[in-house]
Amino acid sequence: MEVGGHNDVPDWPKMGPSLLIATALIVAIRTAKWSTAIDARNSNSELDKEIDFAAHLARRVLSAVTKLSPSIFPSRKQPWYKATSEDHPE
Repeated sequence: MEVGGHNDVPDWPKMGPSLLIATALIVAIRTAKWSTAIDARNSNSELDKEIDFAAHLARRVLSAVTKLSPSIFPSRKQPWYKATSEDHPE
């Protein structure tokens, strides 16, 4: 196969820290008013639910913003290949 060109695609591994920070901020905001007297048995399950929700929300927002304005995020060049006559013998 022969390289036909390159596409600019989001570099998701480089956006990992942004996703982590966004998730932590969402959890912090949503749990800021929690009472310190929360039952220890139930608090872990509630916190796990909040973390799962925050991670889901942060991924959705980052994905949507990346689609709308891809130039503001890190990107990489991904090659695309074209078939040559050697790839498809007749």
